[in-house]
Amino acid sequence: MAVHFFTGFPGFITRQLIREMFEKNVADFVYVLVLKTERMKAELVKDKILTAFPDKNIEIIEGDITLPNLNLEEDTIKKLKNEIDYFWHLAAIYDLAVPRDIAWTINVHGTSHVNEFVKTLPHLRRYMYFSTAYVAGRREGVLLEEELIRPESFKNYYEETKFEAELLVRNLINEVPLTIIRPGIVIGDSKTGETNKFDGPYFFLNLIDRLSFLPLIPYIGKSDARINVVPIDYIREAVIYLCHDEEAIGKTVHLTDPNPHPVQEVYRTMVKEMTGKFPKSRIPLSLAKAALELKSVRTMLGVEKETIDYLTWNAIFDCSIAKALLSKANITCPDFIKTIPTMVRFYKENKHNEQYHIPIK
Repeated sequence: MAVHFFTGFPGFITRQLIREMFEKNVADFVYVLVLKTERMKAELVKDKILTAFPDKNIEIIEGDITLPNLNLEEDTIKKLKNEIDYFWHLAAIYDLAVPRDIAWTINVHGTSHVNEFVKTLPHLRRYMYFSTAYVAGRREGVLLEEELIRPESFKNYYEETKFEAELLVRNLINEVPLTIIRPGIVIGDSKTGETNKFDGPYFFLNLIDRLSFLPLIPYIGKSDARINVVPIDYIREAVIYLCHDEEAIGKTVHLTDPNPHPVQEVYRTMVKEMTGKFPKSRIPLSLAKAALELKSVRTMLGVEKETIDYLTWNAIFDCSIAKALLSKANITCPDFIKTIPTMVRFYKENKHNEQYHIPIK
């Protein structure tokens, strides 16, 4: 059976992909690259997965994508080169508030080192690189999958460095069989609600929860922008199919919602599901932005200020390539509004568990 190698373990998406592979018998053994400082956490996640799949195995390799050869020993490199069939690069800083130097070191320089390593693999069947749909920066309108156009500006360093990293991966398109995956905003499982942290759209839930003592919860600004949210189960199913589809070689794929909902509709549904009441009145966006400049306000509400930038961003991700490829397997994206009750239920069950909340910067 083919051997898969992952960066980004024990992160949420990577562990979800491994579980799905084991579940579908796509793999019975995988390598995972783990920072020495993450070793203990990785062992715990590994043990949890293997409890459910005792006939499978995960081998942890200590390394670092920010260093040449991923900081691996020569003997380890020689062994891996003979075995790896599929290389999955998911390691990145996904934080919207990440400082520029950290983002560049991990997202750009790290991807450069991974690319160099991937080029040396003689049996490579596919290099699966996880980018993001938000490499578009502040570009608006219809955004195509085959485009990688440098925008006039980015909303944050996460977007900027993922753009630069995707440029580096695209340079390999004639050297290795690769597929670039651009997810929308990834949330928990549409059926169980399971996630590993409350960020992205969960910031809305934090806000609503913290304001639930008020007689009414207001709308934040006014916008006709749409928010593009995809559940992890769609990502899992789609990418495992795509990694084996020869037609996906050389393609960039938007794993985004083909029918995204307006931000206002999503917020309205969340408030109703959280509190039993619809929002009323409205806070001007300028006032909300000014308030979130204060660390004390951000911490109290559990919201990063960078979140505001996405409330008025008018862009639609074309996903024609994704739909054409995935239609062969009848893989479709669940409707986000319909999954909000499950999302909210999981949030309410775990909102007092600090391991799900990220530190607000």
